[in-house]
Amino acid sequence: MEKYHLGEFEKVVMLTVAILHREAYGIAIINEMEKRLNRKVSIGSLQTVLRRLEKKGYLESELGEATKERGGKRKRFFSFTIHRKRVLEETKEQRLNLWQAIPKIALHKA
Repeated sequence: MEKYHLGEFEKVVMLTVAILHREAYGIAIINEMEKRLNRKVSIGSLQTVLRRLEKKGYLESELGEATKERGGKRKRFFSFTIHRKRVLEETKEQRLNLWQAIPKIALHKA
């Protein structure tokens, strides 16, 4: 089984891109993460991780159409293919295996 090494923030970003599906662009990703995780996310840290994940080949991006609301600017939409879905599935499996290995007594108060 191939091992994927993603940081926690990278995993959260990838999951959020999956949640938003075809609407995953910078501000939408931030809003979704802040809503679901109740934590602040800076645009700079998000852009850094999005570029890193794209460079690693985990995400792809394409520019959308220019809009009046954005002053003619185009949004960059992010997505991942089914093959990259394996990364998320494997990291989930790794995490679950760790949780399942904890003896029940370790999770109870002494």
